[in-house]
Amino acid sequence: MTKSKGRPIRIAVSGAAGQISYSLLFRLIAGDLLGPDQAVALQLLETKAALPQLEGVAMELQDCASPLLASLSCHDDPGQAFHEADVVFLVGARPRTAGMERGDLLASNAEIFSAQGRALNRVASRDVRVLVVGNPVNTNTLIGLRNAPDLSAQNFSGMTRLDHNRTMSLMAHQLGCRTDEISGVMIWGNHSTTQFPDLHHARARGRPALDQLSAGWYEETLIPTVRQRGAERKKQKTLNNNAAGKRNEKNKNEAKQ
Repeated sequence: MTKSKGRPIRIAVSGAAGQISYSLLFRLIAGDLLGPDQAVALQLLETKAALPQLEGVAMELQDCASPLLASLSCHDDPGQAFHEADVVFLVGARPRTAGMERGDLLASNAEIFSAQGRALNRVASRDVRVLVVGNPVNTNTLIGLRNAPDLSAQNFSGMTRLDHNRTMSLMAHQLGCRTDEISGVMIWGNHSTTQFPDLHHARARGRPALDQLSAGWYEETLIPTVRQRGAERKKQKTLNNNAAGKRNEKNKNEAKQ
């Protein structure tokens, strides 16, 4: 992908009305991805049911009056949203709901990412860069690229950055160093309880990380903590929300008295 001051870079985002995309879109029109001089054309994709919410997000983006936002369009068809796209963020995915079997989750996402892969193959730029964010990210990435045989597989990436960052943060805390003093951390597998944080090539303060960490801490603390961090975070947020709700209810009752 070649940046050009004369031509806006076309950026497509799926799941564009969701919370993750909401954090992403405003940074795109601020130049955080491609620089302060590169105009962008946003091509936003959502399900038909979520189009009203997407229109609201589009209004907010337009209200920013960013000089980098050359154009903005909303779609429920990937064939339209990915037309001549230079960069694609596949954020939207079917989440796992209570009682849902993993096989059903994989089947639902396979349908989504197969269709999006075929659309990319048909209409996206031949040099398109695709970042898959929706979980299970590695599986979804593989499904997407397998359905886009005319595009280079090297142009597809699956983002496991969150698990990577969690691993580095835990290591830095254990070693008493900064995260920018750690390198070479790898994550294998999907964002799940089967993923494997690999430190065998990691270095901390210029030395092999595993020479500075005990095998017991690595296997019994780091790996399970990274695997279960998401569930633990949700649990804590639920507890906090429940506590806040009880405080609000107490305040209301006191106000009535």
